[in-house]
Amino acid sequence: MRAIPAALAGHLAGEATTICYCWRVTRRDAVVLGFTEHDRDLVFDGTTFLAASGFAASEAEQALGMAASAEEVEGGLSSAAIDEADLASGRYDGARVELFVVNWADPAQHMLLNIREIGEVSRSGGAFRAELRSLAHRLGQPQGRVYGRRCDASLGDARCRVDLSAWRGNGAVDAVIDKSRIVVSGLSGFADGFFGRGVAEFAGGAQVDIEVHERRADGKAGLTFWLPLEQTVVPGQAVTLTAGCDKTVSTCGGRFANLLNFRGFPHVPGSDFAYSYVDGERLHDGGALFE
Repeated sequence: MRAIPAALAGHLAGEATTICYCWRVTRRDAVVLGFTEHDRDLVFDGTTFLAASGFAASEAEQALGMAASAEEVEGGLSSAAIDEADLASGRYDGARVELFVVNWADPAQHMLLNIREIGEVSRSGGAFRAELRSLAHRLGQPQGRVYGRRCDASLGDARCRVDLSAWRGNGAVDAVIDKSRIVVSGLSGFADGFFGRGVAEFAGGAQVDIEVHERRADGKAGLTFWLPLEQTVVPGQAVTLTAGCDKTVSTCGGRFANLLNFRGFPHVPGSDFAYSYVDGERLHDGGALFE
């Protein structure tokens, strides 16, 4: 049973109350932000909770047991509080959110109601909506590794061990066709498709995943992105491209010479093989299916 602080309990027992909600957001990079639905800033527990942030909570249902509950919070995008670029770059993904009920006439009277994590975030028309998931949702997340034919490491990480310094190229934006396609100069020494499935990092910090890298007849590189650019990119802007990997064993060994660190299971039969019928053309002697 939750114990309500005596001072707050006395206030709530009165004929009129002066309460509001406050949210404290702790990002994974240790940045702490406070927000309140009240019309002036409130300070307590070492945090300043900003007013006029547009924050508002949806109705929430609490469940007994270990069921994972969820609610939503809405707010306006403001450079003084939450910036659209920060949301787009994922800085709020998995952030810890503490919800307080507070006596705004005496902020020392406050109580922590629950703790949530930010899940899915959507943006539209200068506002955002974030899903707040209870900590019980972690119990439903996959743990450990999953057997699959493709590698489950990220190119260049501690498990992959590929040195990415040999797989990068520096260029400059030559032309912006639209938010999903640009032309880059200075990459004539790289073969067609070299940066496919890779990453483009622009001067200023913006990053975007590359879907297609096409070497044009004029020696320049045409890039198509998986998702539209969130930030403005202009001709002349410096960009660093990093090659990608399709996670197959053939690419790992043939392109990166890194078969020793391949983190997939290419010899495991897939469902297509398990459900196939006997056709008499394959040898079923218990030997390896992949050489």
